[in-house]
This record gives sequence, structure tokens and C-alpha cells, in this order.
Amino acid sequence: MLAKEFNSTLISIETAERVTSLDVMRGIVLCGILLMNINGFGLSGAYNDPTVSGGAEGWNLGTWVAANMFFEGTMRALFSLLFGVGMFILLDRLEKKDAGIRAADIYFRRLLWLLVFGLVHGYLLLWRGEILFEYALMGYFVYSFRRISPKYLVMISVFLFSIGTLWNYVDYRKDVAMMDQVALAETYKVEETPLSKETKDALSRWEQKLYDRSQEFIDFENESMRKGYVDVVFFLAPVNTYFNTYFSYRYDLWDILPMMLLGIALFKWKILSTEKSYGFYGLMVLFGYGIGLLVNYNEITSIIASDFSYVGFSKSNITYDLGRIPVAMGHIGMIMVFSKLPAFEWLKHSLAAVGKMALTNYLMHSVICMFVFTGVGFGLFGKLQRFELLYVVFSIWIFQMILSPIWLKYFHFGPIEWMWRRLSYLQNPPFWKV
Repeated sequence: MLAKEFNSTLISIETAERVTSLDVMRGIVLCGILLMNINGFGLSGAYNDPTVSGGAEGWNLGTWVAANMFFEGTMRALFSLLFGVGMFILLDRLEKKDAGIRAADIYFRRLLWLLVFGLVHGYLLLWRGEILFEYALMGYFVYSFRRISPKYLVMISVFLFSIGTLWNYVDYRKDVAMMDQVALAETYKVEETPLSKETKDALSRWEQKLYDRSQEFIDFENESMRKGYVDVVFFLAPVNTYFNTYFSYRYDLWDILPMMLLGIALFKWKILSTEKSYGFYGLMVLFGYGIGLLVNYNEITSIIASDFSYVGFSKSNITYDLGRIPVAMGHIGMIMVFSKLPAFEWLKHSLAAVGKMALTNYLMHSVICMFVFTGVGFGLFGKLQRFELLYVVFSIWIFQMILSPIWLKYFHFGPIEWMWRRLSYLQNPPFWKV
């Protein structure tokens, strides 16, 4: 009986414990995430390179430029940051309630079920850009860093980002070497000189990359994604397996994990709870956008100048974090100013509701896009231009900003949030509002 009463205090809902600015930020970031993900939902191979499909001129080019200036990498960064903060708040709240070892039990059960949600999301809800699985894996590391001071959390984050940047540079040098060998192969063919093994290997790798960007492959993927549910599940399964294995150590450790740690540092410094001055947040915007947008602009102009070449994209990865992280900090400054302003309360209320139901709404993106783009529904995969995908994005935004406040008027949680909480605490949290 005592154990049950103790558990009920851990699962109890206290509105005062929520940080409204975090809910608002979570809602904004969730909308921003869809702006980038929609390219993966609706087009073949066009997430980074607009010349592959979806159009690379006029409105389509403008859409690609705007997305890469303000949203590419920054929305994922803030989503990761907010996840780290959320897990830290969970542990901090449990420890303040003297949960003891139960805090660890709840924390790791929460991650375990998030991992399961991620697998279901990727394999069964047909989203090849699934990130919940990666968040669960990186969340296991976060537990050990929760009591480290903000200064050292920032230092660790910078160190991890640096490893990722170094790896990007090494990959860039490999790409340059590959293209040198490809050029050499063309010379050898003209001179009828036998190709070396190194040149043959480079030529083979380049031919595979060309095929991935070819009209033949695009047509094949378009046709595959417009088939029935079971066919699409099997078509995307190898892609999801690749993301859940290789990406975990190639990117997540140097991308997702440091942003989680940086988020905890910013939360401990009370930057994410609107407790700093307007001037402080103004400086975040000024320096964040000033540095980040300049880097992003240089990357974009360099890519366009290279005629969207493979090496041009590879080179831009070297300064990727130098651009996206400052822009993400600028976004935080803007969101905190927005949250502090005594205006737009209706908009903040709607965005906060979207943020409170972030997991439900994130999965809802995939369900809606499954019906819009695959053969399960309308089969529009590959049929819309890049800028036309924004119509789908705006429609989902409006739908979720209307639905979320209405839902939370009658229920304490979104349905997936309630399920996640139930599985984490091994108790039924209240669902209906009395």
C-alpha cells in the first residue's frame, strides 16, 4: 500500500512543474522539423540535393535555400536539446521526491519504450528519417552526465562536435581523392591505359553514387513508394536498418548527444525558462544569427557555384556545425523573447499545446504523410515539387494547432504521451480531466 502511494506521488501531475517556454519551443521546433522531413516523406533523394528531384529552379530553389539557411540541422539540434532537457527534468523531479533507485528504473524504462516506439515508427509507420530510436540510445549516456556543471557540459559538447567535424573533413578528403581517381580513369580510358585497383574501386563507388542520383533510381523509388503498405514496409526496411546501425556511431554521438548535453547546460543556466533579460536573448539572436547565417550563406553559395556537385556538398559538411549550432542558439533567443512578450497569448497557447503533445504529433506527421504520399493512400510520392510540399506542411501545422488545444482541454496528455508514461511508471496516470 505504501509503495503504491509512493508511486502515485511520482506520477502525479503538477502544472507548476511545467516550463511553459519549453512547451512553446517544443511546439515551434516540431513544426520546423516537418519543414525538413517533408522532403524525405515526399521526394526521392532530395533532402539535401534539390537537383535530384523536386525541382532546383525558381520557387523550388528558393525553398531549398531558405530551408538550408534557417532550418537544416537547427530543428534537429533543438529537438535533441529539448529531449536532453526533458530527461534531465524527469530525473531531477524524481530525485527531489526521494525516488531513490526508482528514478533510474523509471528513466531507463522510459528510454527502453522510446526505443520500441522508434522501431515501430521507422519500420511500421514508414518513416526512413526516424530519430526516436537514436534518442533512446543517446539517452543512456545522458544519465551519467546529469550532475556535471554547465561549464563542463559545454566543454564536452564542443569536444564531441569537434570529433564529428574532423570526421566530416576526413570524409571530404576521401571524396576529393575519389573524384581525382575518377578523372584519372577518364584519362586512362582515352589513352587506353589499364586501370589500377585503386582507380577501379573509386570508379565503382562513383558509379553507385551516380545511380543513386539517376532518373532510373528515382523512377524505381517513386514506383516502390506508391505500392501497398506491406510492399513499402519491405522496401524501407533496409534503409531503416542502415540508419539504426551505421548512423548511431557515425553521426549520433557527435550530433544528438552533444546537443542533449548542451541543452542541460542551458537549462541549468536558466536560459531556457525566460529568466534572462530581453537584452541577453537579443545578444543570443545577434551573435547566433550573425555567425550562423553567414556560415550557412557561404555554404549555400559554394554549393550553387559548384553546380551542386558531390564534392561541393561534401565540403559544406566541414562547417556544418559551425553554421547550424549558432543559428539554433539564435532561434532559442527569438523563442525566449516571444515567450516573454505579453502578447500573442493565443498563439503561444496553441504552440504550447502542440509541444505538450510532441510525441503524439511527431508520430502523427508520419501517419498523415503515409496516407498522403504512399500507396496506402493517395500515392503522391514524387508527384509534388519541392515548394508544393509546403502546402502539406502548412495544412498539418494548422490541423495540429487546432486539434492539440482542444484535446488537452479534455485530457491530461496526448494518447502516446499517456501510454509512454503508463509504461514508464507501471501505473495508470489520470487521462480524462474531471
